[in-house]
This record gives sequence, C-alpha cells and structure tokens, in this order.
Amino acid sequence: MEIILLQDVQNLGSKDDIVTVKDGYGRNFLIPQKMAIVANATSKKVLAENIRQRAHKEAKLKDEALAMAAQLEGKTVVIGAKTSATGKIFGSVNTIQLAEAIAKLGFDIDRKQIKIAADTVKEVGKFTAKIKLHREVIVDFPFEVVSE
Repeated sequence: MEIILLQDVQNLGSKDDIVTVKDGYGRNFLIPQKMAIVANATSKKVLAENIRQRAHKEAKLKDEALAMAAQLEGKTVVIGAKTSATGKIFGSVNTIQLAEAIAKLGFDIDRKQIKIAADTVKEVGKFTAKIKLHREVIVDFPFEVVSE
C-alpha cells in the first residue's frame, strides 16, 4: 500500500514522503492516527501542488531575509549600561536590549532570532551577535556596550 506521510514517522520517512508499507500497518495504524493518507492519483496531485507552493513561499521569504541582511550589513549599535569604576556592568546586556536598539534603527527583529556570541555580556566593549533572519540566512551583527 502506498501512502503519503503527513508528519515525520521514525524509521519510515519524513513529512510529504510517498512510501510503501504493509496494508495492515497503513490501514490500522498510520491512517487512523492521522500520520498518513492513501496515495491515490488525486492526493499525489494535491501533494505536488502543495510542495510547489511551499517552495515558492520559501523562496520569497529567503529573498526578503537576504534584503534585510544587506541593509543590516555595516550597521552597528551602541548600548549604554551602568558600570562600576572598573568597567564591569551591573547586571548584563541581553537580547531584549539588543532587539530594542535594533528596532530604533528601523528593523523589526524578534529577540528570539538574536544569539549573542559571548554567553553573557558583563563588561564594556565590542561584541558580535548572530541574527537568524531565515533558516539559511544568518547575519553577524556588531554592537558596542558603553558606560552611561
């Protein structure tokens, strides 16, 4: 029996794969659990159209991410923090503060997309963060922490 997987199934395949399984496994387990549907001519055409549309949407999202990456290139942000006399920050600089500083430049980037290279920024200096705009587009973004 040929089926189209609706989700990843361990030791069988990943989503949207067309696989051949024994009749009982398909009819009694995969289809009732909504893990698969029967692969007939109609469902294969629907699958092909869905894959084509998804690829088109992914290409559009990637192009938008590349455009934003080009705009971010060469920009830097200065974040002010309260410090001691030795240059140590009271607390630390985190992704929330960095996202707010980037938003002031006019870019709408979620803090969850930002990963600071150093685990914690607890002193004054220049640092780099990685911004994941798309699964395949990651930008190195420099920022500087200064004393207020």
